[in-house]
Amino acid sequence: MRRGTLDDLAAFAAVARSRSFTRAAAELGLSPSALSHAVRGLEERLGVRLLARTTRSVAPTQAGERLMRSLAPALAEVACGLAALADWRGAPSGALRLTTFSSAARRVLDPVLPRFLLDHPAVSVEVVIDDSLTDIIAARFDAGIRFGETVERDMVAVRLGPDLRTVVVGTPGYFARHPQPRTPADLEAHNCVNYRLVGGGGLLPWEFTQSGQEIRVRVGGQLTVNDALLAGAAVRAGAGLGYMLEEDVAAEIAAGHLVQVLTDWCAPFPGYHLYHPRQQATPALRALIDAVRWIGP
Repeated sequence: MRRGTLDDLAAFAAVARSRSFTRAAAELGLSPSALSHAVRGLEERLGVRLLARTTRSVAPTQAGERLMRSLAPALAEVACGLAALADWRGAPSGALRLTTFSSAARRVLDPVLPRFLLDHPAVSVEVVIDDSLTDIIAARFDAGIRFGETVERDMVAVRLGPDLRTVVVGTPGYFARHPQPRTPADLEAHNCVNYRLVGGGGLLPWEFTQSGQEIRVRVGGQLTVNDALLAGAAVRAGAGLGYMLEEDVAAEIAAGHLVQVLTDWCAPFPGYHLYHPRQQATPALRALIDAVRWIGP
């Protein structure tokens, strides 16, 4: 292979991944013009157009997409190997990219991430908040944090907390105006606050279980949001019923500020898990796992 081709392949992959010469250049520490020159030289040597460029956008061609599918795993292995050299330097270092959703970020990362950064000054962390079930290998994330039941079986999963439960709640004022639902089917007559998934765009179904059978209900109502805090504010103001994590509303239920309904239909499910590919975890990732690992009862 010609000298410099590996660098040019890495340059192409950075542009294809970020869909921007400017962002890719910042990531690689190059000027956009130097990066463009490297990619163009690679295209000339290969005799095929890899990127479709316009004045406003850049995207892989069909040939470029095919090359990316081959390159991504190899570049990830190289990055992992380089990062593993930190074992010989005696301290974790390098960059970590994580994907998670807002509730997990708040519960798992908020309490430990600042301390982790202070303890490991040679480690940089990027956290991307996304409701969709991201393919962490294709998107080049080092790890993700999700509910245990959504983690793919071929991943290494580390439990970060106890089982959780999603419950249906409303204010006493709301139930003074509306009868309490006795079954999930009764929700059809209620004003429910819907949550739209940020990544996938669909509405979050309300899931219930009885006698081991799972029931998914599509509810209706005046308000649809893609922000959990806004949804919670509407529920607490009495504007509708909410489908919320029990840990977020347990104190308000105990104080009588919120009323829980359909209790027998709401079953626990596996809580937060950190997961990553089965390839060797880098020292930086192992240090983060140690920081967030759950020490249960």
